[in-house]
Amino acid sequence: MKTFRLKTYRPETRYEEPHFFILNKGLNSGKPLNDPCPNCFVCLTLNDEDREFMYWLCFGLWRSKSFHCYLKGSVIPFVTIDETRKLIRQSEAEASTKQQAFDKAIQALRLLEIQEEKIKVSIKMIETARQAIFHQLMKGTYSG
Repeated sequence: MKTFRLKTYRPETRYEEPHFFILNKGLNSGKPLNDPCPNCFVCLTLNDEDREFMYWLCFGLWRSKSFHCYLKGSVIPFVTIDETRKLIRQSEAEASTKQQAFDKAIQALRLLEIQEEKIKVSIKMIETARQAIFHQLMKGTYSG
């Protein structure tokens, strides 16, 4: 079992241990982050290996919308630290018993994230091209 501590993020605190952040408000609650934001928890681990394991575990939980059933609040939904901790502990125990399958799933998630980033760049380039075409059209320089 991996050792981790989950705390409420405080901007004035400097974290020395390997760590990552978990968004706790909004419909993206549970999303692991490398950089902090005002509404997040910090997950502290003993070493970089545990940090990677926990980060990708949270990523998988977030992508599978496992945090959604724990959302509270009607205007700005949020997850509590206790329920987040409990979900992560339960999922970590299960993933640890299936380490090989978990590692394979994480590798697939990483590849999908890389592909998604490439697609986002392509979409951004397409949008820029659309704007340029329309801009040229309005200036009367587009010859089609």
